[in-house]
Amino acid sequence: MSTTKKANPAMPDDLSNVEFETSEDIEVIASFDSMNLNEDLLRGIYAYGFEKPSAIQQRAIRPIIKGRDVIAQAQSGTGKTATFSIGVLQSIDIQTRETQALILSPTRELALQIQKVILALGEFMNVQCHACIGGRTLSEDIRKLDYGQHVVAGTPGRVFDMIRRRNLRTRSIKLLVLDEADEMLNKGFKEQIYDVYRFLPPYTQVVLLSATLPHEILEITSKFMTDPIRILVKRDELTLEGIKQFFVAVEHEEWKFDTLCDLYDTLTITQAVIFCNTKRKVDWLTEKMKEANFTVSSMHGDMPQKERDSIMKEFRQGKSRVLITTDVWARGIDVQQVSLVINYDLPNNRELYIHRIGRSGRFGRKGVAINFVKSDDIRILRDIEQYYSTQIDEMPMNVADLI
Repeated sequence: MSTTKKANPAMPDDLSNVEFETSEDIEVIASFDSMNLNEDLLRGIYAYGFEKPSAIQQRAIRPIIKGRDVIAQAQSGTGKTATFSIGVLQSIDIQTRETQALILSPTRELALQIQKVILALGEFMNVQCHACIGGRTLSEDIRKLDYGQHVVAGTPGRVFDMIRRRNLRTRSIKLLVLDEADEMLNKGFKEQIYDVYRFLPPYTQVVLLSATLPHEILEITSKFMTDPIRILVKRDELTLEGIKQFFVAVEHEEWKFDTLCDLYDTLTITQAVIFCNTKRKVDWLTEKMKEANFTVSSMHGDMPQKERDSIMKEFRQGKSRVLITTDVWARGIDVQQVSLVINYDLPNNRELYIHRIGRSGRFGRKGVAINFVKSDDIRILRDIEQYYSTQIDEMPMNVADLI
């Protein structure tokens, strides 16, 4: 990735040919050993199974450690979570049992996953990291926060609640990370993010990450970031190289179900995630699959947190092979064995398409995405193809061989 181009001051509406690169040269650091990391952190990185930093890690970890504001965009599955986790772990003082880094994400599952990564990478550092999320008892949050946490990963609503109750003390926070930043700065969360931001010390460093950063989101960042380094990729580099994308033409909505049943044996070779656009559709499809004697599990935002936790746990352990879900699962969730994604419904916007299919083929492995397309969906599919300069072919008979 070249890093010499200046960001274009007169930003056109169509960003397809604009390279948003950094406003300065970025050093590319080829190994974790050369990043001057704390010895115990380095041990944690290698114990976690990382050998060589990915492209985003080679470029973004050092600027984060140097205390710069950073906007980082890279394909799904390229190690963004580890990028900011390593930056956070290198920046905190373990001797001070106070919250020094706050990581906000749009879903509870993502916050829990970030907590896991921080604890795993910081295994030899004795780091305290708490996931502060809705759907769990307040007393547990209060107990953990009173004990003292170096890092808090959470969802905006619950985090703000804990700040307001003064259980989460912000005076030592020096780093705010917004994961899936485009979602976080969208209508639903924007106010909550500002609420939290108002309580942070004035010189808090801000790091933003996402696979998709629309122009209007980049504009908002100027309100709370200082001279950020931008590490962004062009849109046509966003489609995921190792993922083969197919469509199946289904004339009627009803035909989708039979098509899915025909594919069931293919789904269970690996693990598969099936996306529907509504919670109701998830419940309906799960019920119908079970009636037809297929084993599936399902998850969406209306389920109690305990149930969501246990479904995630079973899916991660491989005990369940097929997960039917809404877009609550589209962003950032990382289950290594997933190599097939089915869009039972095409997503409502183009950005979500990338996030969904990015659930397969994590970290450079192969993956397959299959889109169920009714005749009135063809236009949307072609639009996605054009937007990402990618090709979505009709599904071949031997699709199982590709997984």
